[in-house]
Amino acid sequence: MIKYILGDKRVLWLLFIINFFGTVYGFYWYRYQMAETPALFLPFVPDSPTATLFFTIVLLFFLFRKNAPYIEALAVISLFKYGVWAVAMNLLTLAVEGSLGWPGYMLMVSHGAMAIQGLLYAPFYKIAGRHIAVAAVWVLHNDIIDYVFGQMPVYSSLMTYMNEIGYFTFWLSIVSIGLAYILTIKAKNRSMTSNIWIH
Repeated sequence: MIKYILGDKRVLWLLFIINFFGTVYGFYWYRYQMAETPALFLPFVPDSPTATLFFTIVLLFFLFRKNAPYIEALAVISLFKYGVWAVAMNLLTLAVEGSLGWPGYMLMVSHGAMAIQGLLYAPFYKIAGRHIAVAAVWVLHNDIIDYVFGQMPVYSSLMTYMNEIGYFTFWLSIVSIGLAYILTIKAKNRSMTSNIWIH
């Protein structure tokens, strides 16, 4: 039943529109940090909107009954990683500061949904090992850019915890890569019912 709903074109269009405008807003939210970022690092700064951009592209392909496996792998891994990361950082902000404004709660809800949506579409992906490998290089390289070259998202009250946050983020990347493998390659090895498609 859930697979039928997810494959409905009306649902796909709705998600496409939500993710499109969410991506635009996400890049807008990063505008100040991006304005101060050297051009070399720009592709690695707006983490969450880049993740939703990947998924928006995936949804566009789905609407035309096509797959884009490299983008699918990038989407599922980065959506889960940065969705969970943003929820964790806002919870940490709440713990450190003792309060969290409404934008923080809004970010937790939106990023929590971001993490979930990519996982829900796992049965539709046509991901192989090489696609996971390329996506893994991207997300781990992004961690190096963020925490070695200092391009991580700015949370002013958390800057003193950057070493711990960097360590957490690395292992979150590993978990995200492993989860993508389990839900796509390993799941399809167990069951060859991957002929689900859009209706």
